[in-house]
Amino acid sequence: MSARWLILAVAMLLFGSAADAQSYLGPETCQACHAEAYEVWKAGPHARATVSLTGRSAKDGRCLGCHSPQQDKGLAQVTCESCHGPGQFYSPAYVMKDTEVSHAVGLESPGEKACRVCHDASSPSLHPFDYKSKLKLIDHWTAERERRKSTRAQVRVLDEGLGLALVAAPRSSAPSR
Repeated sequence: MSARWLILAVAMLLFGSAADAQSYLGPETCQACHAEAYEVWKAGPHARATVSLTGRSAKDGRCLGCHSPQQDKGLAQVTCESCHGPGQFYSPAYVMKDTEVSHAVGLESPGEKACRVCHDASSPSLHPFDYKSKLKLIDHWTAERERRKSTRAQVRVLDEGLGLALVAAPRSSAPSR
């Protein structure tokens, strides 16, 4: 059995249904590894979700359920974990490196259905929710993916350069003096 499957099996045994018992960590925890995504989130509409609430709506549970879904966990606004699930078990870097394991222990990859839990016909809005256009407003993954792709390309070039240097300069077989 590969180490990856062993980790997955142990995680499933230890955590069972991870989402049931997990703790929310807050967006600053995510920022440590996802700095670009954090900056985009911080400047976007989800980070300011409660600011749009005024008067009674700022205390109305029906409004706060979408504008601050983890308020009972001490988190205001719509945070990373509002969409991606509580991060206690998937936040360690060694877990995040394995997509299967991270999803098995609670990481969610939300789609349109997750957005429509709050952005539906009953939510007060001047315009109907258009998933494709609104998704562009919260695109926090493109910059990070580009940086990672660039970093991988730089490492590949470095690896290839070192390989060429080793091939071009083999060890001398002459005895040293």
